[in-house]
Amino acid sequence: MELLQSMMDNIKPVPVLTVSPSWLSPGASITLSCDVIHPSAGWKFYWYKEFRTSSDKYVNTVKILPMSINGTATATITINEPSHTTGYICVAGRGDPIIYTHRSKTKFVWSADNHHSVSLKVSPGRTQHFVYDSVLLTCEGNATNSRVMLYTDYGSLYRCSTWGEENGPVCKVTDQQPVKAVFWCESELGFSNAVNITRQSKFIDGIILVSPVHPVTEGEIVTIGCQLRTGHALSTVSFYKDDKLVQSDGGAEMTISTVSKSDEGFYKCQSSGKESPQSWISIKSGSTPEGSSPHILLFVGLAFGLLLIILLLVLLFCYKKSKGETFELVIIS
Repeated sequence: MELLQSMMDNIKPVPVLTVSPSWLSPGASITLSCDVIHPSAGWKFYWYKEFRTSSDKYVNTVKILPMSINGTATATITINEPSHTTGYICVAGRGDPIIYTHRSKTKFVWSADNHHSVSLKVSPGRTQHFVYDSVLLTCEGNATNSRVMLYTDYGSLYRCSTWGEENGPVCKVTDQQPVKAVFWCESELGFSNAVNITRQSKFIDGIILVSPVHPVTEGEIVTIGCQLRTGHALSTVSFYKDDKLVQSDGGAEMTISTVSKSDEGFYKCQSSGKESPQSWISIKSGSTPEGSSPHILLFVGLAFGLLLIILLLVLLFCYKKSKGETFELVIIS
């Protein structure tokens, strides 16, 4: 029995990594949890980010997070305000010398916003497509050796070439299989924005929701629609947000004239007993430029105003002097 226990102890376990939330919101933090057998038995935890090498080969490497160089005593950590799509991995270790577990499976945190020199463009520009449609995915930007990747809703990671024709930074998805997956670009500069794409079933009378593939800025006008595979017009369509009816008498389209954060959510449409898959519509702030805070903008505004006043006073002084008049500045306290 002791021999069996010793053999079990020497088997390297595979930790299970979970991330929450899986999609980023501005200013939000994420929580990583690394689950391993016998969690109270002296484990330390090491956390890594995955990134792409400059090689064109399908090889990614990892970099340890600074907070975990010496390992963390807890199996859960919080990362404040991550800004872009990232893959995370955890490893546990214990003993002297340290014996490590295997690496966990990579878990991704997705960002719909683009923060790198490479971005993903989708054509046609919508989140849902029929399996008979060709979907063109293009990595745009200054990166070299960009490639399109996808992560399916059943947890498998693929190069886009598995599902279509890949030519450098361009991938044409032609596989006629229904799939729901997150697509993004990888390059030596990092990961691009991520896009959630659903390819609907082969049924000829199926319907899809036509919705924006990228985040919508607050204050903009957004129109979503409902489309039949046959292309025939739909007369009676109901639109739902988070499974609640929001429109039932406006035809095959619904328009939100001034988008706000409260409009963010999962949308779907129904018509004649058919229902589309649901898609997430993301709303991003349009009031503050990226990387700025209200305090910084206020300071910049005040400084600009002060400089403008000084400039006007200098011009007035020069004008008075040219006319041979004296200029007095009276300060009332």
